[in-house]
Amino acid sequence: MTERFEIMEQALLKMLEEKKYHALREMLSTMNPIDVAGLFEGLEESRIPLVFRLLPKELAAESFVEMDPEAQELLIRGFSDNELKEIVDELYVDDAADLVEEMPANVVKRILKQADPEMRKSINQILRYPDNSAGSLMTTEYVALRPEMTVEEAILRIRRQGVDKETIYTCYVTKGRKLIGLTTVKDLLLVQDDEIRVSDIMLTNFISVNTHTDQEEVVQMFNRYNFLAMPVVDGEGRLVGIVTFDDVMDVMVDETTEDMELMGGMLPSEKTYMKSSVFELFKNRIPWLMLLMVSATFTGMIITAFEGALAAQVVLTAFIPMLMGTGGNSGAQSSVTVIRALSLGELKFSDLGAVIWKELRTAVLCGIALGLVCFLKIWLVDNLLMGNSDITFLVNGVVCLTLAVTVVCAKFVGCILPLAAKALGLDPAVMASPFISTIVDALSLLVYFLFANMLLGV
Repeated sequence: MTERFEIMEQALLKMLEEKKYHALREMLSTMNPIDVAGLFEGLEESRIPLVFRLLPKELAAESFVEMDPEAQELLIRGFSDNELKEIVDELYVDDAADLVEEMPANVVKRILKQADPEMRKSINQILRYPDNSAGSLMTTEYVALRPEMTVEEAILRIRRQGVDKETIYTCYVTKGRKLIGLTTVKDLLLVQDDEIRVSDIMLTNFISVNTHTDQEEVVQMFNRYNFLAMPVVDGEGRLVGIVTFDDVMDVMVDETTEDMELMGGMLPSEKTYMKSSVFELFKNRIPWLMLLMVSATFTGMIITAFEGALAAQVVLTAFIPMLMGTGGNSGAQSSVTVIRALSLGELKFSDLGAVIWKELRTAVLCGIALGLVCFLKIWLVDNLLMGNSDITFLVNGVVCLTLAVTVVCAKFVGCILPLAAKALGLDPAVMASPFISTIVDALSLLVYFLFANMLLGV
């Protein structure tokens, strides 16, 4: 697919170079809006307005929505008032609200000036809701039916209003703006008697979200119920908008990206990797690196405190990286599993006891298996094959016992911290590998020197 797009992009650029604008327009007309938007990313800024003006009106608006904010701003600044009005008139309300949110104040003023009064009212309504809420995610363009309508009247309304709506498959039945039910176009078309009332076929056992519901919860509900759209109501049960599947997909991508960045020890970025400057990448990465570097001081303090033990048994030093690495990996496994379960809504803080019990049993099995394999590896490879006579049976026992206990401690820490973060209102992804590894490193050293002291007397 990528190779096909690259070939098409090269052909389009060649047409542009040779000024074959008619052929270029014909080819662009056959492309998907997302692919057209992708094409603009590879164009020089001076050529973007020219190519955009070659697009058919509807395709131009759909492609404009998919463009990067930088390209959108460049085009808006070059648009005449009539051109800008044509684009704004073709936008869905939620897309227009997203555009306004991304643009600087002087550009926003031009956009709102060209929008009709109803569009301006809807945009302002959406922008009033908190970020990352269902209200900020919704669109106010939906098909509303009255319960007393006949099926024939309902279908006629859909035909009249559906052209400007983002989705018409699900229709919402309201009475005095209050949501009382919903029906689908399929239900309406399959009814044999056109005189049947909408109230007789509508579904009253529906699921909705509040305007202030967190967008992550909205995503979980779409995932659970396989919705194409979901109604959004205010505190009094009045229908104010709907959230559509395409917007939820965008949220899923953004939330997953944010979690991955946090789990990797970085601050979330609002731009893609190629659009981020070196300085922006530096700003996102350096805070966590500094924090982890400073926190590693505790590990150094522990090693310093047991310098005498290491001097008496220098061979113990060789196994420190393995113990710390295995502990960190074990903790990361538990934390990632729990974080993912939390993000999917499979776990909540009240499940803490069940999670700890399950992880402890898993940790014991992992610890025993790793300890036995480690014992055989050290005895056969380090002692017999490599001839390291300093590795005695007791030294081997200290290392393997430490490994087993470290794995148990690491998995315990790895499952508890994300749940604790969730209970405190923090993003569980913060408690991922870098943070947990630092804690587990210190724990593994403490356990290591404790066993060394008990069994070796150092």
